[in-house]
Amino acid sequence: MSVTRNVPTMTKYIYPTLDLSKSLQDFKDSVTKLLELDNVKEWDGRIVKLREQEIRDAALVLAGQCIAILLYNLSQSQEASDNAMIQTKGYWELETRKHGYRRRQILIVGNVLITLLLPYVTIRNDKSAKIDNEEKQKGKYENQGFSPLLKWLGMEEGVTPLVWSTVAKYGSIASSFEIACTILIDWGINISLKRVERLTYKFGQIGIKLRQSKLESLKNNKLTPGNILQGQRVVITVDGGRSKMRVNKTDSKNEKTNRFGFNGIWVEPKLLTIYVVDESGKKVKNDAIPITNDGTYDGHKAFLQILEMYLVSLGVNQAKQVLLIADGAEWIWLHIPPLLKRLGCPTETYELYDFYHVTEHLQTFADAAFTKDKERKDWFQNARKTLKKHGALTLIKKMTKFIASATGEQCRIMTQQRDYLLRAYREGRLNYPEILEKKLPIGSGAIESLIRQVVNLRIKGNSKFWLKSNAEIMLHLRCQWMAANWNNFCDSILTSFVNPKVA
Repeated sequence: MSVTRNVPTMTKYIYPTLDLSKSLQDFKDSVTKLLELDNVKEWDGRIVKLREQEIRDAALVLAGQCIAILLYNLSQSQEASDNAMIQTKGYWELETRKHGYRRRQILIVGNVLITLLLPYVTIRNDKSAKIDNEEKQKGKYENQGFSPLLKWLGMEEGVTPLVWSTVAKYGSIASSFEIACTILIDWGINISLKRVERLTYKFGQIGIKLRQSKLESLKNNKLTPGNILQGQRVVITVDGGRSKMRVNKTDSKNEKTNRFGFNGIWVEPKLLTIYVVDESGKKVKNDAIPITNDGTYDGHKAFLQILEMYLVSLGVNQAKQVLLIADGAEWIWLHIPPLLKRLGCPTETYELYDFYHVTEHLQTFADAAFTKDKERKDWFQNARKTLKKHGALTLIKKMTKFIASATGEQCRIMTQQRDYLLRAYREGRLNYPEILEKKLPIGSGAIESLIRQVVNLRIKGNSKFWLKSNAEIMLHLRCQWMAANWNNFCDSILTSFVNPKVA
């Protein structure tokens, strides 16, 4: 259920003075009073907290005033204006012409709102004078004009790049847009719920487009291979989650609301994580070798293309070792091993069933084989140790002996679990002693954690029904945050407005 309390309903903006000396003096005056130790005997932690908050708020306003001066100077700079025209030429069509100046308001941290008078360009042709209302409603002629300076600097949405990226960050990582609104207030960004939602989706939409651009480059054999994974021990793990999508009805309307309803259907998002471990088996986390997280709701074919794009971009063919670890889902083992082979992965490429997924089958076997809790527990613990230390074949032989004395439903269940391990063993995906010796992981906890953080804590939930496009955006945004890659992700979006490639 949505939590709507404490969401800002009315915003009080602060307008810039555009005078640094005055802004500094105002800040000094307000903070000087806050530094006074009046009635100190009556102080407590609450009073100190209040002073802290007031000093922080004053500092945010000062920051906003300073940024406003920066933006004003940019708007007055002929060099900046000329460069903006050059940097945004990729957006111009044949009929695009300069169209005078327009006033645009830009929101800055500290809730400072500045109005700038900026050059504007638009498409000028005979059609533009004959647009009827119906065509306007269809959106056929929307966004035909823009301010080159704002587009160049990533401010076309009426907020500064810092405000936009901060809104998108909390809009995606908070458990709801309502909660994101309350968090943003502490950052001096007091905007409506609808605007938080719109800015978050717009930011994520651009991220999806950038990913799609790389996929197109891969498809056309124009994607530049990287070398980040050169000489590294690489772990690739994939899995799927569950969340409900909203599919609108088109056959009947609700008599009371006169609106079409919708059906909620379960859909499996498929996620991936690619990371590196050092020689001791610890996950590497640094800027030089980033963790890669992503996923999609578009099915396994689209997922495989995304996985391939990342593997090529990272240079998986230059890795020292590669380990693919996942559960027993058939689509994974049918498609990904051939992909790794085609990409030229090293000789030391291993495939492994997640150890903890396999032990679930051992638990099911034990539940069928024993009636006493102690016997069941002891057998299960010994079976886990055997699988780790001595390998699957030794364990399978022990399981077969138990099956020989079983009958009926008990025999069927035990045989089913034994056969599962036997198939995995024949495919070479239960080599836990070898993998442990090489100090590589035997569990897919990284992807399980990713699914919990990305899907379960935001997208999946009671009464949550998502439009597929919005769920895809939220999935992509949260994956970037969980990879500790948010700043690089933001930089890629904020620089994508410069000289776009025209298809």
